[in-house]
Amino acid sequence: MSAYQKNDKRLIRSWAFFDWANSAYNLVITSTIFPIYYITITKSKTGGDDIVDFFGFEIINTVLSNYALAFAYMTMVVALPFLSAYADANGRKMQTMKFFTYMGALACMGLFFFKLSTLEWGIICFTLAAMGYIGGVAVNNSYLPLIATPDKQDEVSAKGFAYGYVGCVTLQIICFVFVLKPEWFNITEASFPARFSFLLVGLWWLGFSLIPFRVLPNNTPAINGTGLSLMQRVLTEFRSVLEQVKANKGIKRFLPAYFFNSVGVQTIMVVATMFGQKELELETSSLIIVIILIQLIAIGGAYIMSFLAKYWGNIVVLMIVTLLWTSICIAAFYLSNAAQFYGLAVMVGLLMGGIQSLSRSTYSKMLPKDLEDTTAFFSFYDITEKLGIVVGLICFGAIEQLTHNIRYSAVSLSIFFILGFLLLLRVLKFNSFLKAGIDE
Repeated sequence: MSAYQKNDKRLIRSWAFFDWANSAYNLVITSTIFPIYYITITKSKTGGDDIVDFFGFEIINTVLSNYALAFAYMTMVVALPFLSAYADANGRKMQTMKFFTYMGALACMGLFFFKLSTLEWGIICFTLAAMGYIGGVAVNNSYLPLIATPDKQDEVSAKGFAYGYVGCVTLQIICFVFVLKPEWFNITEASFPARFSFLLVGLWWLGFSLIPFRVLPNNTPAINGTGLSLMQRVLTEFRSVLEQVKANKGIKRFLPAYFFNSVGVQTIMVVATMFGQKELELETSSLIIVIILIQLIAIGGAYIMSFLAKYWGNIVVLMIVTLLWTSICIAAFYLSNAAQFYGLAVMVGLLMGGIQSLSRSTYSKMLPKDLEDTTAFFSFYDITEKLGIVVGLICFGAIEQLTHNIRYSAVSLSIFFILGFLLLLRVLKFNSFLKAGIDE
């Protein structure tokens, strides 16, 4: 690794700008304009189920989009351990981060050409964008223990998410103007504002990523390549990290809990907009505004949870948050009007920022001290999250497909949060967690 100093403000700020850059995808494509646009153009004109034709297969529109995301996540779950081992073993951390960033950003730009007549193209770009986002985040997360000491990692992780929330809201507002006031720009085609927003996401993602690309250090090869093929170096690094993960009792107890919590949290983030549009028939402007408010509230949530963790410990705070997520799933089943949806959205915002930020820093504290090859270690964290999303989206889509009622899908997520809470109880035996420290 190139020379650097931990807790350096410039380095941390540059690292946080990657969240600023790629979070625009997470908000505009995953949560707001894309799902609204997608449902609008694929909505049934006869009043029945919203069925689309995808390569000759008839499927409910929201089920198709959920399964496309699940495919992207599952692909990355399989690929990430080896891609991250490649990055560590060969000193290619930054190159790997750039590859996924370029893929995701270009796929978002490709969505500019997405219309109902090009449904297959749109779903393919949607899938590739998700894969680019996943890969980039995985590498970026692995920088956390390299740029901050353990006592600062909760705060630095919160800073990264805060940058992400502010960045995505900034671009969302820009896109919001095009979507709601197309006449200001002499736009007459109904689909153009949404498709132009997808193009802006790709440009924003690519442009602001140049900041961390210029400042963050690359890693030195973890494996001496003399006499070893590329695949041998990758497999050697992968086996080494896998053995260390198996031997780390904290990680072994934390990752299963994180998996079940990710099933619930990530699925809710993906389907919240579709839920509000399908069940409560909320206007596009109302949905976008509430999603923006969620992102802003999440900034406070990230810092609040970081503050509480100093006194109660990471795991205790995560347990409380998990119980609150359970209540959100149950409450969603009974939602009947817009006011209730907005009230629940405020709670989602507070908890979303907290659980994401604190989970990342908690895992970072569990890693061996002075570790350099962190990409492969963080791949286990990221594939746990992505596998959780796969399970969540498949279960959510399957329940809706069977019952034709998205409310049953929503309330079913509470089961995963309950399991996550129970598994977090196992981690409490590490008393140092109560003081926000880690006992390895």
